[in-house]
Amino acid sequence: MAIKEVIQIGDERLKNANKTLKPTDMAIIKKIVKDLTDTMIHADIVGIAAPQIGENYRIMLSEPRQTKFRAADQSDILRVYINPKIIEFSKEEIIIYEGCGSVSSNFFGPVKRPKEIVIEAYDINFKKFRLRCDGLLARVIQHEYDHLSGIEFIEKIYDYKKVMNFEFYCKNIRTSEAQVSASKISIVEII
Repeated sequence: MAIKEVIQIGDERLKNANKTLKPTDMAIIKKIVKDLTDTMIHADIVGIAAPQIGENYRIMLSEPRQTKFRAADQSDILRVYINPKIIEFSKEEIIIYEGCGSVSSNFFGPVKRPKEIVIEAYDINFKKFRLRCDGLLARVIQHEYDHLSGIEFIEKIYDYKKVMNFEFYCKNIRTSEAQVSASKISIVEII
């Protein structure tokens, strides 16, 4: 395993420019994807971007795994995004509470983002794809995509009066009807 430290806000590597990769960078890509995967699973988070482990490259992962708190309709497979670009955002926006491995695992806040997106990226084999999605998958992708632009979710909190710690989030928000409904993934379509 190649578990890396998830660096925390304040570390300049989270704000640095991130390099675009080429097919000739496969050795770098494979190593970073392995490190990101191992770190994401170890930290029990649903997405991660290369800057979060101190690697300033345009690579991110998503994997909202099914758990006792996250149903199958809020889950998705492990996906790799190299040089991603979100090319469509829906006009409809929804609020979902977010946390982040780089912003203390004990801090959650409401963030308003587009409900549905289309992202274009390269996969682990450097094959281009487009993915249309909504729900928690769209949320994770937008959150990780922000990391590639040096943006932390705390910069997008909708209402600072509603931020909370992990225990309060678990007790009052995580399984609430609003959070569960907004997190349901009804579209996962390669286009």
